Amino acid sequence: MQHETDVAIVGAGLSGLAAACEIAEAGRKVVLLDQEPEQSLGGQAFWSLGGLFFIDSPEQRRLRIRDSRDLAGDDWFGSAGFDRSEDEWPRRWAEAYLDFAAGEKRNWLHAMGMRWFPVVGWAERGGGLATDHGNSVPRFHVTWGTGPGVLEPFLRRAREAQDKGSLSFRFRHRVTGLTRSGGAIAGVEGEVLEPSSVARGEKSGRGVAASFSLTAQAVIVSSGGIGGNHDLVRAQWPARLGRPPSRLLSGVPDHVDGAMLGVAEAAGGRLINGDRMWHYVEGIANWAPIWPRHGIRILPGPSSLWFDALGNRLPVPLFPGFDTLATLEHIIKTGYGYSWFVLNRSIIAKEFALSGSEQNPDLTGRSWRQVLGRAGGGVPGPVQAFMDKGEDFIVESDLGRLAARMNALVGETLIDETHLRGQIEARDRALANPFGKDLQVTALRGTRNYLGDKLIRTARPHRILDPAHGPLIAVRLNILTRKSLGGLMTDLSSRVLDEAGMPVPGLYAAGEAAGFGGGGLHGYRALEGTFLGGCIFSGRAAGRAAAASVV
Repeated sequence: MQHETDVAIVGAGLSGLAAACEIAEAGRKVVLLDQEPEQSLGGQAFWSLGGLFFIDSPEQRRLRIRDSRDLAGDDWFGSAGFDRSEDEWPRRWAEAYLDFAAGEKRNWLHAMGMRWFPVVGWAERGGGLATDHGNSVPRFHVTWGTGPGVLEPFLRRAREAQDKGSLSFRFRHRVTGLTRSGGAIAGVEGEVLEPSSVARGEKSGRGVAASFSLTAQAVIVSSGGIGGNHDLVRAQWPARLGRPPSRLLSGVPDHVDGAMLGVAEAAGGRLINGDRMWHYVEGIANWAPIWPRHGIRILPGPSSLWFDALGNRLPVPLFPGFDTLATLEHIIKTGYGYSWFVLNRSIIAKEFALSGSEQNPDLTGRSWRQVLGRAGGGVPGPVQAFMDKGEDFIVESDLGRLAARMNALVGETLIDETHLRGQIEARDRALANPFGKDLQVTALRGTRNYLGDKLIRTARPHRILDPAHGPLIAVRLNILTRKSLGGLMTDLSSRVLDEAGMPVPGLYAAGEAAGFGGGGLHGYRALEGTFLGGCIFSGRAAGRAAAASVV
């Protein structure tokens, strides 16, 4: 049978690009299809902060961070909590990814031209035992150039392959089915959507101009997850996290709809761990939205006080930046789908960062002058814009007025000023001694033992109600959809497996569509900085294996 191409890839995000580059450079022909217009090439990765998970990197060692493959393994598996029979392949992928992150990953990316901000971030700190969830040490390496900086070398390699004629793009091609021949996947079919001139990330039209089919010896599904499809998120929402909130923000564009997962399942692929999700609890409505229900995540330092909708401080160890899913579970079980940060100007100036390439013009634009401006003591421009225009931000000099406006924002009198004040004053009194029982204060002091946090991410301990550090600020925090941790089950060659655990001939999967490898290499929880790396690693594996399968 004469095929039109050797390999067809569905989804032109980071994992699809990584796979396409490997296939083209192996001397094979590859077609990369995507339902969005060319201006959205690169998918979700473009909008990311560009965080990558490395183990024992030069950046860590310069900051006197002692990391190792064994320590990272303890953290990963303590967080993943693998407990299902179908976790065999996800566990194998996790081991392979840890070896990659501790081995060739950084040097391989560095050789392509990628560089990283010298201060390593400390995400998902856990707060429990050494064998429980969380990063024991900082491992979040922000790419110089953020998400676009991560995409840059893969886009360059892809364009070079395109110029040589080994790679071609087909935008506005929505795949609705996989074709078969002789028991194997033999290509894709679907609809050619009408041209769209919308800007990157904006919702594009779904008018159909024509149908298409494409024959190939192998097909790679790299179409992403389900975060833009709130109906599907709610349908797969796990009972262990309580009822999904009535209001969800989207951390991903509307086209991240999960449709291709159903197509691959219909072709025989097995979907697993659909109830494992990674949604953030620090979401704020974007005052200048790009896609529907567009939310931004706050990357908080450890000083803000966290309260539920009723004004009760969250329990230990649910501090800012410590345990995303445990915090999500607690918030949902209060019966409300939101919570509050209460802080002051000194804290927001030092500790608030916003996730996303567009919210960090200094890092995205590779401007050291602007980066150094962050250390000047003022509120960063993007954060100030949310303080001025964001619907979730309240700024007041007086706690009574702050509490009144918190109630007004949600339309219910849930916050009692006296109760709120008592909790804040008790925390403030805990600062009077270098020791005490308030574990958030203890964690705050411990955080400042890490030079990176002390320099740019943690405010000097002070009383929140001290007028010298005012005004006071309250931020309503919403649930923000983001990543699917489950997906198509794959072996270590990224071959999609069926219900019997056998490969579906000719079918591969990578990136979020494959749970970043195996159908969920993160298990129940992630250590952060692992999503982009998972796309790269699984995309590379899929590309190499698919290229090798071509005859």
